[in-house]
Amino acid sequence: MRKVTCLVVALCAVALCLSANAWSFGRKTVIKVGINAPMTGDIPKVGEGSKYAAQMWLADVEKAGGIEVGGKKYPVEIVIEDNESKAESAVKANTKMITQDDVLIIVGPQSSKQAVPAGDVANNYKTAMISPWSTNPATTADRPYVFRGCFLDPFQGPVLANFITGEFGFTKAAVLYDVASDYPKGLAEFFKAAWEENHGAGSVVAYESFTTKDTDFSSQLTKIIRSDAQVLFTPQYYNEVALIVQQAKDLGWKGPIVGSDSWGSAETVELCGEACYGQFFSTHYAAAGAKGATKEFIDRYTKKYGYTPDDVAALTWDALRLAQTAIENSGKLTGKIKKDRAAVRNALAKVEDFQGITGNMTFTEEGDPKKCAVIVKISDKGEYEFYKQICPK
Repeated sequence: MRKVTCLVVALCAVALCLSANAWSFGRKTVIKVGINAPMTGDIPKVGEGSKYAAQMWLADVEKAGGIEVGGKKYPVEIVIEDNESKAESAVKANTKMITQDDVLIIVGPQSSKQAVPAGDVANNYKTAMISPWSTNPATTADRPYVFRGCFLDPFQGPVLANFITGEFGFTKAAVLYDVASDYPKGLAEFFKAAWEENHGAGSVVAYESFTTKDTDFSSQLTKIIRSDAQVLFTPQYYNEVALIVQQAKDLGWKGPIVGSDSWGSAETVELCGEACYGQFFSTHYAAAGAKGATKEFIDRYTKKYGYTPDDVAALTWDALRLAQTAIENSGKLTGKIKKDRAAVRNALAKVEDFQGITGNMTFTEEGDPKKCAVIVKISDKGEYEFYKQICPK
């Protein structure tokens, strides 16, 4: 009886082994691309644009029969994780996609508040990550596996300071920013440094802050108005911009209010209304008057989803195409996820003169592209009109 039992156990073990081998040899290698985006939380429109761009990209890949690597085409899946616009959720999303979902590369998070901590996870697990929209230098600093698809705040801050000086001739500025969020805090500091370099110490006559989820800015705005500032710079997201601009106007502010690339959402004007007409902000591309591949993307997105894509959607599209280029140039897929991730990262670092719809890109050693900034004016119809382009020297 004991021999029979041992024989049965042995046969079962062999059967399980053969079954596992059959499944292993029979399965297809699927390229999984992770999307870490704020589908809920404070800025869900950012997550929506990310998802829509990803769906368009996937449709093109599927139409082409997959992504070709080493002469062979592989099917592709996108894995979307909601970071809820929270740093801790972005960390969990990256950890899950890397350790459980076996993604080959990650696109996102978008905002610096989530991209900085999530980038640490990606780098530690040696999985390439491209943040389309995070402009904070800490996102990629000393992280060889982390890249971005946009310019940096050390460039954007001086661009805005110089633009305001040249456009208006002002010498006294005010700043209002969220001290608890990496992106506005960092950009406010870069703007202040650039402004004072142009106009001297103390020329930022009001430097006011608030905390995430605050909705009443009357105290800070009253101080700003009393400071005799000629211009107000506020590098905030669309949900806060409307409140700040409207409250400033109600309190009697007469000067221009200038923003940064975080103003680029379609929701900014929708929420802000006429109070935002005539204002300027820096961004990554302008939809109005676009040509070539940029216009094709805009037309297709608008037809499918019913509104003009913002810079987040356009940057996400570019980031996904960068990811695809890196996968295609990685040589071959071995089926060993760690080895394949390293190959994709190395191929991404070697990308040169990538033709993106938001501009051409070649990565620096830090994983940052050298790109131009666009100054946009919000027209009296609420449209984002190209005003001028400012490029790195």
